[in-house]
Amino acid sequence: MLERELRLNAPTEFRLPDLSAGGLDAVAAARRFLDAVYFDTQDLRLARWGCSLRHRTNEGWTVKLPPVVDRELKQRLEVRFEGRWDQIPPEAEALVRSYARRAPLEPIARLRTVRNPVLLIDGLGRRVAEIIDDDVSTYLGQGPAGRFREIEIELAQGTDEEILQHLVASLREAGAGTVTRMSKLARALGTPALRDPDVTPVEPGDDPTVGEVIRAAFARSVWRFIIYMPGVHLGDDPEALHRARVATRRLRSDLRTFGDLLDKGWASSLRDELRWLGGALGTVRDVDVLTLRLDETSRWLLETDDYPLRIMMTALHAEREIRRRALLESLDQDRYFELLDRMVDAANDPLLSPSVDRASRDALLNLARGPFKNLSKTVRELPDEPADPYLHRIRIRAKRVRYAAEAVAPVVGEKAVRFAKAAARLQDALGELQDAVVAHAWLMEAAQDHPAVAFTAGQMAGFELARAEEARRSWQAEWEGLSRRKLRRWM
Repeated sequence: MLERELRLNAPTEFRLPDLSAGGLDAVAAARRFLDAVYFDTQDLRLARWGCSLRHRTNEGWTVKLPPVVDRELKQRLEVRFEGRWDQIPPEAEALVRSYARRAPLEPIARLRTVRNPVLLIDGLGRRVAEIIDDDVSTYLGQGPAGRFREIEIELAQGTDEEILQHLVASLREAGAGTVTRMSKLARALGTPALRDPDVTPVEPGDDPTVGEVIRAAFARSVWRFIIYMPGVHLGDDPEALHRARVATRRLRSDLRTFGDLLDKGWASSLRDELRWLGGALGTVRDVDVLTLRLDETSRWLLETDDYPLRIMMTALHAEREIRRRALLESLDQDRYFELLDRMVDAANDPLLSPSVDRASRDALLNLARGPFKNLSKTVRELPDEPADPYLHRIRIRAKRVRYAAEAVAPVVGEKAVRFAKAAARLQDALGELQDAVVAHAWLMEAAQDHPAVAFTAGQMAGFELARAEEARRSWQAEWEGLSRRKLRRWM
């Protein structure tokens, strides 16, 4: 469930005003008494990431994942599970493990709330929003720790966000305080919960050291990986899996790019483990890519092809579930948690070589030149009519060029950003070829193995063959754009 909410501080004597306006009716709902126990690590890793895990009496378990903030409105994913308060459901624990890692989860606070809700109903009887007036008493350890008041606005799905302006103005006029992004739990825990999370992506300053550039590059990838892993566990968002996998690939690429400035044994060992993790994520991602592609290609089919298409899609969904179960087993291994700890250490304190203190801006540029030289050499050595595996190798090297340029962009500036975008276009053109080739091969195999889908699969294979041929013709234009001397003069 995706929450859209906004909170305001309020004094203890605050009274809700009449919120009926613009054709809306304000209906007071029954008062509720809530009793929630929150779980976290001793150093509050979940709270510092903006995440929470709680058990509320008569409601069960709730995981709230870190919010995505758009202006003042906060949207966050909330997932609920059944279970008794002293046994964290494994599925709930899995969602927060990327934040907690191997640290044990234990009760850290108890919040007792007197809740007075008011529903806003439109003329058709639909719920537009809910105003929640909470009087919260907090308990830390064995005794009471404090009390505060909070007013929360929750918009129903489909409600226009413009209504927020009216509601906030009315509440502020009645004496409510400022809008706050701080959760109830953070208010209860105080300063320790407001510290930065274990990994914080920080852009280097105007004149960064080489070490600062390396740390910033590593931190960006590790941060992205951690925040997308809950979506990987949930399993219903292919984009979360894609972004988590990209984060592992980018970190591996950066370890390669900065290799001469890192402890070689440390960097090599970490890259090997990231290859294992990326491979585990990739087995599921490959099916997602194929499914999305066949769904797109199916738009060219007739209605008579619906039945064989469903057969093929059902087979893909079944294959994905098998691979997803294998992935989740990998993510429950000590090997994964050890790697996650190492990734966090790399983001905060990478093991640099002694020479890094003497490294200069020119040293970074040399590191970015290397991947481009390898790409140029690979392109020059292509046969006149290169087979697809050769072109796939070009794609891999283009990706390394892009990541290297993005890694040194804090030092080089906009010129490196433009160069990275050109490398991304080459990568995308060759990615289209690779995806078409893979889809064509799968469809041809499906046509041979299942006579009921042979004709439909054959049609779709023909479409993919045409798309692959177009990609083979178009990639060279992208390469010519990337290799222009003007674009890479900064090197």
